[in-house]
Amino acid sequence: MSERVIILLGPPGAGKGTQASRLGQALSLPHVSTGDLFRENLKLETALGQKARGFMEKGALVPDALVLEMLFERVSRPDCSKGYLLDGFPRTLPQAEALEKRLGQRGARVQVLNLQVPDAQLLERITGRRSCKACGNIQHLKHSPPKLAGKCDKCGGELVQRSDDTAEVFGKRLTVYRAETLPLEAFYAARRLLVNVDGTRTPESVFEELARKAREAA
Repeated sequence: MSERVIILLGPPGAGKGTQASRLGQALSLPHVSTGDLFRENLKLETALGQKARGFMEKGALVPDALVLEMLFERVSRPDCSKGYLLDGFPRTLPQAEALEKRLGQRGARVQVLNLQVPDAQLLERITGRRSCKACGNIQHLKHSPPKLAGKCDKCGGELVQRSDDTAEVFGKRLTVYRAETLPLEAFYAARRLLVNVDGTRTPESVFEELARKAREAA
């Protein structure tokens, strides 16, 4: 049977990372995150990681060709032989076209699950997040407020707002998303691969629908 590839799309703050990890486990598919790929290659100082570091140290974007090389190296490993779940990739139309070419050559079965969340709710989610400086636990001022103000429920450490969780930074990320990634919805819809999922509900409800739609397409 051909490999199965699930692509998870959605704006920043939609919950892709959390859902992708859980969905991958439920479907017995490796969760492949481009963020993890960068960290792994940089940490191990691979040839690809060293190339990427050169661009990052200059403040430049890592070229698509290099990102694709990292991705294709990862999904060629034995654990991805039956398929995998992509989170954070593709981000641009050229990346989607390159991935489509590779998957078409391999006869892969592709499904694109798109989390939809309004901008106002995304902003509330992002700006309300607080991270523990000690253990990394994430809480939310509205949805999972700390029992003691400013203190982590898990370890009692200090809760802080990350620099990229401010309204200003989020606004910039959303602008980039709309310009570069939003066009992927039309790209995949034209290929009848896109499945929209309401991401405004509880994480549990969203997960249940993602898992159901993924199994229906299996």
